[in-house]
Amino acid sequence: MKTLSLPSGRKIPILGQGTWRMGEKASQQQTEIEALRFGIDLGMTLIDTAEMYGEGGAEKIVAKAIAGCRDRIYLVSKFYPHNASYQGVLRACDRSLSRLETDYLDLYLLHWRGSTPLSETLEALQYLQQSGKILDYGVSNFDTDDMEEALALAGGSALATDQVLYNLMRRGIEWDLLPWCRQRKIPIMAYCPLEQGAFVRHSGLQAIATKYNATPTQIALSWLLHQDNVISIPKSSNRDRLLENYSALELQLTPADIQQLDRIFPPPKRKQTLAIR
Repeated sequence: MKTLSLPSGRKIPILGQGTWRMGEKASQQQTEIEALRFGIDLGMTLIDTAEMYGEGGAEKIVAKAIAGCRDRIYLVSKFYPHNASYQGVLRACDRSLSRLETDYLDLYLLHWRGSTPLSETLEALQYLQQSGKILDYGVSNFDTDDMEEALALAGGSALATDQVLYNLMRRGIEWDLLPWCRQRKIPIMAYCPLEQGAFVRHSGLQAIATKYNATPTQIALSWLLHQDNVISIPKSSNRDRLLENYSALELQLTPADIQQLDRIFPPPKRKQTLAIR
């Protein structure tokens, strides 16, 4: 699996597994666990979760999926803005570690910005890093101005990533946030990279997919996977879809393909409000 370097020098895989909406139904629990394990066996060892997902339920699913193989996993979790105070972050992290049945996170993110001063949140994240409970920390759903503010604070220069909504249909970050992060070597982590299945029957993508004996979804994911400084975390509980996602790593889109995709999904021509889901 190809990796990117974080500001700390540690490596992170460019393709992983999301867990949004996992852990919400007991009847789906075993299917979700098995799906995550199947993805891990394929090589998608980056797993992204959050205390918000199923109100901790997704973290418990992840714990079962990674049992016995934690040392192979790059584990990411996120905390609520209402837990972003100094003590709130420490307590939220301990709860996540307990649910995940691990003693450390590879990466810990503020899920979105709230009313707590960023300086206070960063202070807590630095403490967690120094204590060994997290290896790296970052943010999610931060636009360029938020990132600039954060980087100017104590501990801000260590921000490892910004996790944002990004895919062929949601290209607004290309105007300023993506180049800003690239310049500073802060990877973008793209959530909902497949726009919740919106590409499955897209006729424009199908024309390119046919050329490669691939699916439209694979073309959309390949477009992200071959971008500089971008990580993708599609979520699926279906083995066929997981294999489809992993196989997108093998596709090599040509410059002509990229130009065609730009015609179908035009890049932004002005600053846009950060897309959030």
